Amino acid sequence: MSSLVLLLIGLGTLVLVFNTKDEIHRITAMIGGTILLIWGLALAPLQFQLLIEIVSVLAAFSVCMRCLGCGFNRD
Repeated sequence: MSSLVLLLIGLGTLVLVFNTKDEIHRITAMIGGTILLIWGLALAPLQFQLLIEIVSVLAAFSVCMRCLGCGFNRD
């Protein structure tokens, strides 16, 4: 249960980042939200951790394939 609370607070803090205009508050909220997300993921059950890891690997793979042009010549 504590992992869910930390994840929600971390996500809420990261949403707050996009609504603030002051650079210092934005950087502080970004760092705090990231730390809370890491703590929440560390306390989460193993199945949830594996799901997040698989989704992030697939997202990174699709971005890398898009950057490489999926085998097309970019000249």
